[in-house]
Amino acid sequence: MKLTILLLLLAMPLLAFAEDAKPVPTLKSILLEQLRSTHNKSDWFVSVNAAVEGLTAEQAKWTDGKGNHSVGQLVNHIVFWDRQSLAKFKGETPEKFSGNNDETFKFDPKEWDASVKALDQVMMDWENAVEKADEAKLKDWYSTLGKIATHNAYHIGEIVMVRKEQGSWNPEKGVK
Repeated sequence: MKLTILLLLLAMPLLAFAEDAKPVPTLKSILLEQLRSTHNKSDWFVSVNAAVEGLTAEQAKWTDGKGNHSVGQLVNHIVFWDRQSLAKFKGETPEKFSGNNDETFKFDPKEWDASVKALDQVMMDWENAVEKADEAKLKDWYSTLGKIATHNAYHIGEIVMVRKEQGSWNPEKGVK
């Protein structure tokens, strides 16, 4: 009887540990975490949804006059490249592209609301495509997907910096 009680006492911490243990990450879960952190789950840095939230079309077209891009230009650039890569991931023909990256930064303030919606949509589409993809597809694409998330994070940082320079950034959103 004493032995049984002793074994139960020794086993209790193991049971508590087992309840707290996280599931083993998979390639899919890691890629989805990377994509979501740039889309709508601010973590180590601000997500793009938080970065553009509350911005007016007038603010989105603002530049510092030093040749740097506006928020609207950066958003359209992200949308363009995410759509290009997503089409390839799905086996579709991507939108025609001249090869001039400057063309991906075009912005019309009248289209700001549509640009924000397109950004959210392409990010959601990426998450859905990865969610539905099998392991073999993800093994072929993991490096590209990591680079897409990194590219998005880089430009999100630029968006926050533009907003800080402009005075339209709310530091309560995560980057102070």
